[in-house]
Amino acid sequence: MFDFDVVDLPETDHVTEGETAPDFTRPLVNGEFWEDASLSELTDEGPVCLVFYSMDGSFPATYIWNELQDRNLGDLLTVVGVSISTPYAHERLIERRDMDFDLFADPANDVARDYGVETDLDGMAGIEEPRPATFLLDEDRTVRYAWVAEEWPDFPPYDDVEDEIRTLVD
Repeated sequence: MFDFDVVDLPETDHVTEGETAPDFTRPLVNGEFWEDASLSELTDEGPVCLVFYSMDGSFPATYIWNELQDRNLGDLLTVVGVSISTPYAHERLIERRDMDFDLFADPANDVARDYGVETDLDGMAGIEEPRPATFLLDEDRTVRYAWVAEEWPDFPPYDDVEDEIRTLVD
């Protein structure tokens, strides 16, 4: 059936609703270039849906971005990703998937650690990536909605995410 096992992830002490999301500055990649940007620069312009995902090219990353793009959520607010992939890998993903989303490059996985969503990559100690997670932030970086995977692979409850986004921006 599948050529992978579903793996339970350890419990995590992640950022939750009502807390202020940690600010960070990382290279932000779009379809044309990248430059250092902070999360607070994005939230200053309005609500943000922050999506942590596994490295570019993995099937979960492809599935997550296809689903978000199909729902046109970027038309409602800023949707931005964070992964351990480099800016070069982000450029390729954006180009190949014809994505309308910008992606933060966080190769050291520091942002995921700050949010409490880091996990060992494929069970390899010392090599980690973010577990799938979605945080909906208002203009003050207050977390209005948080979902964090409890197993791998796992995907955000897209209907819930979309409903929360529509509630925030309406």
